[in-house]
Amino acid sequence: MALNMAGWDRIARLIVAVVLILLSAFILRFNTLGIVLTVIGVIFILTSLIGWCPLYALIGFRTKR
Repeated sequence: MALNMAGWDRIARLIVAVVLILLSAFILRFNTLGIVLTVIGVIFILTSLIGWCPLYALIGFRTKR
């Protein structure tokens, strides 16, 4: 499993993930949309920590050169 995410992509995903989870927790109060956003946020955190995105691999895209 080769890394397919650049450093800037990983940082951007972490920022988006934190925003999604905070939005879910404080604005949406974990309703259905909030739970979906939380799951997406957790996926973004995991992919940014490991540096590999399965969707990128599926479509043959990579930001790391």
